[in-house]
Amino acid sequence: MTTPRFLQIHTLHGYTAALLNRDDTGQAKRLRYGGQDRTRISSQCLKRHWRMAVDDPHALQKLADFVASYRSRELVTEKVIRPLEGRFPEEVVEALEPAFQRLVYGKNADKGKRNRQTLLLGQPELDWLAAQAEEIAGRVSSAREAEEAVKEWAKDKNFKIMSENAALPGGLVAALFGRMVTSDPAANIEAPVHVAHAFTVHPSESENDYFTAVDDLRRDEDDSGADTIQETELTSGLYYGYVVIDLPGLIANCGGDRELAARVVHNLVHLIAEVSPGAKLGSTAPYGRAELMLLEAGDRQPRSLASAYCKAVPHDPAIAREALQDRLQHLDEAYATGEARAHMCVGGELAGIEKLPLPRLAVWAAERVKDAPHA
Repeated sequence: MTTPRFLQIHTLHGYTAALLNRDDTGQAKRLRYGGQDRTRISSQCLKRHWRMAVDDPHALQKLADFVASYRSRELVTEKVIRPLEGRFPEEVVEALEPAFQRLVYGKNADKGKRNRQTLLLGQPELDWLAAQAEEIAGRVSSAREAEEAVKEWAKDKNFKIMSENAALPGGLVAALFGRMVTSDPAANIEAPVHVAHAFTVHPSESENDYFTAVDDLRRDEDDSGADTIQETELTSGLYYGYVVIDLPGLIANCGGDRELAARVVHNLVHLIAEVSPGAKLGSTAPYGRAELMLLEAGDRQPRSLASAYCKAVPHDPAIAREALQDRLQHLDEAYATGEARAHMCVGGELAGIEKLPLPRLAVWAAERVKDAPHA
């Protein structure tokens, strides 16, 4: 067996009469593939629901070594400056904020919230900033003194200093999905978890849903119509999803803690299989679990199996499974890269590949992390 550098995760998920991911016009997102329109779920949508599934038994937040992250344009305002209010003179607190905003958000910070990058910072970085602000506020007594003190303080400060001595400076979310900081490229964190946009294996299936709302307190007996008339799009689909985990990269982003990285992969496998994009919950109940999950561990460049559906197949899990197996067989014959494999399937199976229930499949994935090479 090869030393596993990459873990590839292929899935088939089915959803009926839902609107999982909308574009700027309120319609379902789409992708043109194989000459036909497919319904799409963006990678951003998928990642957000996995990381925000805080009540799930396998939530990332429930890991023993979880370190929180916050994504916002107002991290300094809410996490650094707001805690000082009422404890130090107002003029001092106000004088501190501009320098801290520039440190985090760069030169555009002074132009207001709308011009700041929506940035992801970890709890260790925010704690360090808050402690620095409190220390300065505690040793000055006027706005002028505060401005001079913070100006001198900020001369040699950058993200590297903020993150020193922290195993997960940007938090666990940044360790998985990366971070880009335009004001300080050295603060960027490479994402070891790569997520593709999911798309339907068949042509888009959609219809416009015409619906009404009636005023329960209507007094006009002659008005028998609806108080509100609206229309929305509903789609049904069987989606192919694809995720790649760079195992050495994940271990490195976890501060070299291989055990933590293994627990992260274990939980992430569960989240990918079981957590649905949660749009329009009350009106569509868009809950679904993976019909199929195939895991591959190997040392060669990953490759998607999306081409199994370049020619659209019927909306049928069994046919989609057969198409996936057929494509995998052809790739094996051509490349013979020798990945280790295991899978979970709701009815049926992938021939010649070990079939496991999801809990054991997640354990199988975690064990691959323990065998991965160093970055």
